Amino acid sequence: MFDRLKQAFSSITSAVREKQLSGQDLDSAVFDFQISLIESDVAQSVAEALTTEVQKTLEGTRVDRSVDMAEVVGERLNASLEAAFARAGSVDIVSNVREKAKAGEPYVILFLGINGTGKTTTVAKFANFLKKNGLSVVCAAGDTHRPGAIEQLSEHAERLSLKVVSQRYGADPAAVGRDGVLYAKAHHVDCLLIDTAGRMQTNQNLMEEMSKIARVVRPDFRIFVADALTGNDAVSQAALFNQHVGFDGAILTKADADVRGGAALSIVYTTGKPVLFLGVGQGYDDLSPFDAKAFLGSITAR
Repeated sequence: MFDRLKQAFSSITSAVREKQLSGQDLDSAVFDFQISLIESDVAQSVAEALTTEVQKTLEGTRVDRSVDMAEVVGERLNASLEAAFARAGSVDIVSNVREKAKAGEPYVILFLGINGTGKTTTVAKFANFLKKNGLSVVCAAGDTHRPGAIEQLSEHAERLSLKVVSQRYGADPAAVGRDGVLYAKAHHVDCLLIDTAGRMQTNQNLMEEMSKIARVVRPDFRIFVADALTGNDAVSQAALFNQHVGFDGAILTKADADVRGGAALSIVYTTGKPVLFLGVGQGYDDLSPFDAKAFLGSITAR
């Protein structure tokens, strides 16, 4: 996982270690580093920011031949990435749900994203995760647009012994979400998970509908679900969803097949929101908590 991103970071430190860089050699090494980042699905704005870090570091240290510039570059990149992930922070969903449950209120989580990211399956995986942590869960079938979406969520719920609140196709998704909140309150359920229709981030009407759902149900937490394999598209989607609707954390699906790794880095860097979980398979247990420290250690290891 994330092999290409690791190669991108090791390439610049290797180049610095093997050459006494100056002038054209420096420009060439930095340019190659930026291209490697972009090829690893790192968003261009993030690649440019990291490249600038390298340039500043090299320009400030190359005059001193006693300095191990490769070590300095590695440390500077590590510090920059660690700062970005520290700003994004981390979230303990289980503790948050338990805390609100003490007050007798359900913790409401709204899932959003575009078509085809595996959002409905991710809702089921997340429900399984909460159940395994001793929490009660109910799902609301807020995707009233896609044919088969309600049945898909209902089938997952049946396998997990969960209740699904739903209406007919074409119904107002905000009303479905509200019904879910009322059911969770009436039955003292710890957490409500609201599935929603996938929508292209460029479709203003659908984005406004998502905003309406959020206004009606007033979720405690909003999770953006992205396909890690879409790379830069996932990053642009995250930025626009964060701008128009807002989200609190992200889940990346198909991460087990993602050899590049740039999506996770770029979403954190561009939105300031944490990656919470990685989808690493088809089973309900295949939802792995994202470990930022381990991620950074793996891609910047020299």
